[in-house]
Amino acid sequence: MTDRIDDTPTVSCERCGREWDLSYELDELVAGNRAVEQFALDHERHTGHYPDSVSTWRATCRNCPDGVERLSADAARRWARTHARHTRHDVTINHADDGTTLIEG
Repeated sequence: MTDRIDDTPTVSCERCGREWDLSYELDELVAGNRAVEQFALDHERHTGHYPDSVSTWRATCRNCPDGVERLSADAARRWARTHARHTRHDVTINHADDGTTLIEG
């Protein structure tokens, strides 16, 4: 008889005081490699904050109040380049684990 290995990923949130396994995201949503990202986005949408160990990329316009917060660096850069191109505004991109990048308008 072989012991079954449970390798379902889990996500915790200190603010909520809970931990979740991602079986729903894997089995029902068929999110695959994006299961953690899908959970993080849903968690933020319902609670207003991201779970532990999830940090976002923030693109902020230096001239107007526009800006975005994305889980993907590429998505934040795409928004920043598009905003800078259309408005000629400078945009900064920040990440908790990375420095600041400037996209010139």
